[in-house]
Amino acid sequence: MSEFSIAATITEFLVWINGYLWGWPMLILLVGTGFFLTFYLGGVQFRLLGHALYLALIKRKEEGAAEGDITHFQALMTALAATVGTGNIVGVATAIAAGGPGALFWMWIPGLVGMATKYAEAVLAVQYRTKDSEGRMCGGPMYYLSRGANMPWLGVLFSIFAALAAFGIGNMVQSNSVAEAVETTLGIERVYTGLFIAFATGLVILGGIRSIAKVTQYLVPSMIVLYVVAAMYVIFTNLPAGPHVFALVISEAFKPTAAVGGFLGATMVQTMRQGVARGVFSNESGLGSAPIAAAAAQTKSPVTQALVSMTQTFIDTIIVCSMTGFVIIEMGVWDSGLNGASLTVEAFSVGLSGNLGGYVVSLALVFFAYSTILGWSYYGEKSIEYLFGEIAVMPYRVIFTIMVFVGAILHIDLVWQLADTMNAAMAIPNLIGLLLLAGVTRRLTREYIAAKKSDGLSGGPAEPPELIS
Repeated sequence: MSEFSIAATITEFLVWINGYLWGWPMLILLVGTGFFLTFYLGGVQFRLLGHALYLALIKRKEEGAAEGDITHFQALMTALAATVGTGNIVGVATAIAAGGPGALFWMWIPGLVGMATKYAEAVLAVQYRTKDSEGRMCGGPMYYLSRGANMPWLGVLFSIFAALAAFGIGNMVQSNSVAEAVETTLGIERVYTGLFIAFATGLVILGGIRSIAKVTQYLVPSMIVLYVVAAMYVIFTNLPAGPHVFALVISEAFKPTAAVGGFLGATMVQTMRQGVARGVFSNESGLGSAPIAAAAAQTKSPVTQALVSMTQTFIDTIIVCSMTGFVIIEMGVWDSGLNGASLTVEAFSVGLSGNLGGYVVSLALVFFAYSTILGWSYYGEKSIEYLFGEIAVMPYRVIFTIMVFVGAILHIDLVWQLADTMNAAMAIPNLIGLLLLAGVTRRLTREYIAAKKSDGLSGGPAEPPELIS
């Protein structure tokens, strides 16, 4: 049997496995955990969202001798770097193409409840973090599973799955997406794009988390702002259609349109599944990746960093994904029969003059994918360190950089499927840890709010009224 046929057989097997792993049971488990934590923690993501946004985007860091490697803002940007990626452009378009405009509504649901999941992940990551021999912070699901839940074997499993996922969804599939976009838009051969991305990646990640954070704190806000501004320009130049678009999203969520134009039609179940699945993939709430970055933050309180971390899901899903969805629906191309990146390109091309729309989407894909490589490089590094110790960190960084180039020049259907498998495998031990340690999360949250009340503060942007009421 040839190597090609072996790879094809393995790919088919993984497609079959992923059909079960990412079916309704997993989606219900992920979103159900979000609903449980939302109620158990008293709707913390809604009550304290204003305070959280202030801490994340205005205050940005804690004063005083807070332990950690990077600031609140840098930790948030590192996590956003890994999360805001091709899913915000390709994933949203795929969901709408298959499920209609209502799929956007069902993306919002895992985003809103996923904020509570992301909050709990970060609380536990900071609470149970530790230091390596050089004083660098180490934390994440592997640590709260071993040190908090007393289940070190689950921590090992999570680290194995996360390390493999880092080479898949966090590395090769991203460089492949960049190389494909550049080849299509500019005609540059993949090998040259691969060499450039690998060089740019190695230049950053060989310096560790501080180097990654210094780049992402400028790269991530810039790329998000540019993409959102372009989307808002399209939306506001067609503002009269705005109320109709929003009404269409809500109505189609519960009663999808039958086949029309190039749209094949969808049932409510199909629309719901497409939206929920793509929402989970986009914001990664429950997968256990983002708390690895949260654990490196300079903070005195697990809750403070957790509030910052939960804004990641809000920005990723409620803002960036919504921008893509609104443009596709408002430009009237959602039923054109196009799918994926080509659908998003078509929508922006209709809204912007000339070839500008295609360039905006292609540029966004390049920067979103590159930032994902940087963020996931750190997740993989800490997983490898947990498994093999600090001695394995530098070899990992070198191999990770090389695989960026490999991913750019290969056709990697197998890697895509393996990445999906590893993401699901990561989620299971992480969700077990979140549920077992939910009492710790609630206790720390109550202590934080009680401390703010005892300060006798009267509100304001730093300490909003809902904290002290």
